Amino acid sequence: MKTTLLGLLLALSRGLTAAPAPLADSARLRQHLTYLTTTPQPRSYLHPVVLDSVAAYVARGLRAAGAREVGEQPYQVQGRTYRNVLGTFGPAAGPRLIIGAHYDVCGEQPGADDNGTGVAALLELARLLGQQANLPYRIELVAYTLEEPPFFRTAQMGSYVHAAALRAGGVPVRGMVALEMLGYYDDRRGTQHYPIGPLKLIYGSRGSYITVAQKFGNGPFGRRFARRYRQVASLPVKRFKAPAWLPGIDFSDQLNYWKFGYPAVQLTDTAFYRNRSYHQTTDTLARLDMRRLAMAVDALLATVLAGG
Repeated sequence: MKTTLLGLLLALSRGLTAAPAPLADSARLRQHLTYLTTTPQPRSYLHPVVLDSVAAYVARGLRAAGAREVGEQPYQVQGRTYRNVLGTFGPAAGPRLIIGAHYDVCGEQPGADDNGTGVAALLELARLLGQQANLPYRIELVAYTLEEPPFFRTAQMGSYVHAAALRAGGVPVRGMVALEMLGYYDDRRGTQHYPIGPLKLIYGSRGSYITVAQKFGNGPFGRRFARRYRQVASLPVKRFKAPAWLPGIDFSDQLNYWKFGYPAVQLTDTAFYRNRSYHQTTDTLARLDMRRLAMAVDALLATVLAGG
């Protein structure tokens, strides 16, 4: 289940559409998800001690992966401290690629797909990046807090805090990728839904693919990322571009980077348009596909190494 970086880069240079054998470790992904879904209380804003323990877990994972720098971005909300966790790879200077996933959940539920899969993917990507000797540019991995209601679409979102700090510091950004629900797949007909019915005629009715979603006017970064991701992925990939007002297109952390003028995309299994356990107590590890989650991480690594 392993391949060499040389083989990966050769495949990319030849323009092959078939992805190399998986690099991501499905057992490690499962281990992360087991931790995230069995905390003493759910990872919601009502349990800041649990959120702090998850932040510490992510920080340990980033350090173990060999991140050049690992730090926190704490901030106050309603008298409590919440924190983003950041890890950097590659050169210290130059424009950076931001890849992020939120680690909080909505309500009292385990949040395996939403968004345990995003966090697990982030940590596994960190481990794989740590094995690369010469990354072409700076990559910043961020685990966000407070993405979920009641803070969604507010300045209390961790991604808003992070994006605002980048803008205030004049930091050059190549683009941003939000990892949002990556582990639920269903190959049966009629399992994939859409905000507009006719889209089913274009994208199909089987929930068997992963999506690179972006808004209109997102610049060349989104087009380049989606094209490269689709070329190297070993699972089906649908590229979806729509107005920002279409329900779901901005339902994650990418919306805050758009607010500050940064190009951003969402990598997702389409969330509630497929996974009927979205924000429910049934969003459990048992419903997820570790093999295809690993494939999603493999394609992300290949895309990052090819230039993002």
